[in-house]
Amino acid sequence: MKLKKFFLRSNILSAKYLILSFLIICPNISFGLTLMNSVQEAYLSNPKLNAERANVKAASFDKKSALSEFKPSITVSGYISQQDNEKGSESNFKPSEQSILIEQKIFQGFGGLANLKKENYDYQISKFNLKKIEQEILLSAIDAHTNVLLSMEKININSLNVDLLEKQVETDQARLETGEITLTDLSQSEASLAGARAKLISAENDLIISKSNYEKIVGKVLSSEIIEIGEINLSLPNSLLEAYRISKEENPDLKIAFLENEKAKEEVNIARSDLAPSATLSYKLSEQDDVSTTVKERKQQTLKATATWPLYSGGSNISSLKKSKEIKNQKELLLIDANKSVNTSVANAWTNFQLTESVLNSIRLQVKASEIANEGITLEYESGTSRSTLEVIQSNGILLSSRIDLAVSKRNFLISKFNLLSAIGRLTADQLGLKN
Repeated sequence: MKLKKFFLRSNILSAKYLILSFLIICPNISFGLTLMNSVQEAYLSNPKLNAERANVKAASFDKKSALSEFKPSITVSGYISQQDNEKGSESNFKPSEQSILIEQKIFQGFGGLANLKKENYDYQISKFNLKKIEQEILLSAIDAHTNVLLSMEKININSLNVDLLEKQVETDQARLETGEITLTDLSQSEASLAGARAKLISAENDLIISKSNYEKIVGKVLSSEIIEIGEINLSLPNSLLEAYRISKEENPDLKIAFLENEKAKEEVNIARSDLAPSATLSYKLSEQDDVSTTVKERKQQTLKATATWPLYSGGSNISSLKKSKEIKNQKELLLIDANKSVNTSVANAWTNFQLTESVLNSIRLQVKASEIANEGITLEYESGTSRSTLEVIQSNGILLSSRIDLAVSKRNFLISKFNLLSAIGRLTADQLGLKN
């Protein structure tokens, strides 16, 4: 007996070590694809999202280049030439010059400062555009993943229905032979089976389409099984007022409209600076060799202050200023419209979230009632009571429809949560805990 226990314990330990060794040797093996796996893949690989990341980097360089307006410029230059004198007393010589010029802008009518602020706004806008695209891609990936799951669920439900109807047809054929039912009853069962098979084929085609769309959005072929979605902890607002408050601070569309308005104000200042005076200070050090027959070498140092004031340039400056003011008015109106649009989106998302939850709870009750009714009607029919074949078929149809409605409602409720997160501006990689 002790020997038997020893061998049993040894086999258990060997199995544990075998599983552990397998996981160590094959750490990347996938036992199923979760929703967050799909979202992570889309976040890292989607080309549209990566293109927007590149745009943010480009905008950061524009921001840095705007600082150059406040820094001195240093230019080194030189030349060498050949002069041949055929007449006169001068001989041939090779004049040359080497110089360094340092220039510093002192005053630009505040155009430089306005341009720096404008480029900073452009950089902030690019970051919020990235957030906007990120939310769109993540939501698309979630939609694609849940569509695949829904299509698979529909196939399972329709397959069970086909199996059930096949058994019913077999039962009805036997009952027809004993004279319990008529040929009409059997035909009704066979027609119902044919319809169920057609629905199964349609569900299988929907799965092919869903997988194709998944590969397009996520950028990955479905090589492993998709795991059923469990509970997901999302930081959802507790009320509509809280949703409004969060959206004011985090919604990318609203932030972009606000920054576009601020940027338009700085563009007015830039256009106005074109009408203002400017001042520049420069220092030049040059060395000249072989200047002439009498001057072989010369050094010069020049310190110069220059002031300019454009009085008239054909009206282009005035036109540019008027244009920038009109654009500023446009951006102000767009900001007002963005506020209204975001409020409407948040309200719709919140209402849809509440509605889908209520619908889901109702359909769950409907499925339970349909299951009880179908079981009772089927038992009564098989026991040879007054239940007809048509009643059984109708009961099966109601149960099938309610189960599919339940699968659709579960998906819609989940999507409504992510839609609400997107509306308030929190459907981001940070909020979902994705890895960069």
